Amino acid sequence: MKIFIYILIALAAGLIIFNATKLDFDHLFEGDSMVAVISVLAGACAILLLVILQVSQVIQKKSKRRRS
Repeated sequence: MKIFIYILIALAAGLIIFNATKLDFDHLFEGDSMVAVISVLAGACAILLLVILQVSQVIQKKSKRRRS
């Protein structure tokens, strides 16, 4: 599961980088640039959720060790 999460984080980072190249800072909220902004935000949210999942798994493992 840990490797799968790292792969998804790498894919989301790639999505952010790719869409960051599509941004037109002069007209940020028009046309293709708006789609790129939304995609960058979606990639950032995906990374945030995956990091939260990783932290929760670490906490779960530590709490199981304490119970034993």
